Amino acid sequence: MAMAYRYFEDFRPGETIELGSRTVTEAEIIAFARDYDPQSFHIDPEAARHTALGGIIASGWHTAALFMRLFVDGALKESSALASPGVDELRWLKPVRPGDRLSARITVLDAVPSRSKPDRGLVRHACAVTNQRGETVMTMRTLALFGRRPAAPLHAARGSG
Repeated sequence: MAMAYRYFEDFRPGETIELGSRTVTEAEIIAFARDYDPQSFHIDPEAARHTALGGIIASGWHTAALFMRLFVDGALKESSALASPGVDELRWLKPVRPGDRLSARITVLDAVPSRSKPDRGLVRHACAVTNQRGETVMTMRTLALFGRRPAAPLHAARGSG
């Protein structure tokens, strides 16, 4: 089911958007960690078994990257998203393990029109990633700039002719 294109005005405080889900494989965990976070409990299953974690886990940065993919596919791709000035309060609450099915959602906290640039506004989202057991594995708050809906041409408002 295709989503309607969203502008700044379409984000309503309190609204929750489900972003979809994805299963994480051991091969993905190891490949990501080899490139970006090569700690033994992310890249070496045997070494990871001998840690307090009891086995290989995904890097938190991998979890954040998976969330970002779900966010783009589930909300940003079909929107007037312009940029992001950052994220706040990023928390990794539970380990992500091979075979976990991660689901993501965002809740709109607020939407504030820009005072200096009237063609855009800032939307703050509370973001959550959960596993197949419903446990929250990651939370963060995002800030995103979205373009405002273009004004209808004057002739369209009066009707053509």
